Amino acid sequence: MRSIHLRSPAKLNLYLKVINKREDGYHNLKTIFERINLFDDIELALNQDGRIRIVCDHPDVPLDSQNLVYKVAQLLKDDFVLQEGVDIVITKRIPVAAGLAGGSSNAATVLLGLSRLWKLDLTSRELLSYGRRIGSDVPFFLYDCSWALGLGRGDKIRRLMLPSRFWHILVVPSVKMYSKEVYAGLNLELTKQNDDVNILIRSLRKNDITTIGRLLFNDLESTIVKLFPALYDLKKGLLGMNTKGVSFSGSGPAVFGLTQTEQEAEDMKAMLQKQYAQCAQVFAVRTF
Repeated sequence: MRSIHLRSPAKLNLYLKVINKREDGYHNLKTIFERINLFDDIELALNQDGRIRIVCDHPDVPLDSQNLVYKVAQLLKDDFVLQEGVDIVITKRIPVAAGLAGGSSNAATVLLGLSRLWKLDLTSRELLSYGRRIGSDVPFFLYDCSWALGLGRGDKIRRLMLPSRFWHILVVPSVKMYSKEVYAGLNLELTKQNDDVNILIRSLRKNDITTIGRLLFNDLESTIVKLFPALYDLKKGLLGMNTKGVSFSGSGPAVFGLTQTEQEAEDMKAMLQKQYAQCAQVFAVRTF
């Protein structure tokens, strides 16, 4: 096998609690990941000249060592002393720097793909070790699961075997927001003290959409809104529609609302695409 085509999914955070700051500069978290059916496409093709080349149709995606997929390929080449290179073509559909972990998902997808193409036969433990070296959100995408609890930096994953499948309206404003600046503005003294994650997990098991919507939570919201106050109006607008709950995903600025049905999500999408035609992307997405 010389080439492979893979899909790289996005995620939402239904719950994100920041516990404390670590000595390494990162933060300890407690978060619930949900994989959704918004995908990038990735083509991997081995080459004989030994180079790592990235092609992407999105102007904001770096094509050099700043890209996490490049770092993955370079790590594997160095560690296994590989002579072959790889051409990586990324077709972007997941908005960039939006809190949906598109870059981390791409990195995990390329890691899994190169393990196959280069016949490295990496174990689950080895894959996770590489994933943690690349980025905090990468390990989640190495698991074949729709739901997970993330601990540590978000890189310690506990799969949640949940039956729940939900539809969401997802609005991504044309604003790029990077985790580093969001966490830098976080005041831990003002973060929520109580912890509802176990109640939320029980509600997900029961498909109790009303309680789930009420418990959607993100400790980073105050910083996200402080950086871009107009995002608060966007959240209020979604709350005023027929949503069961609204929250920001990750470090934002993506805002999602929980809906009862696919039809509700599609109806909201049609309405919001007209309203935000010039300043945001709008999606109807479901658990994947």
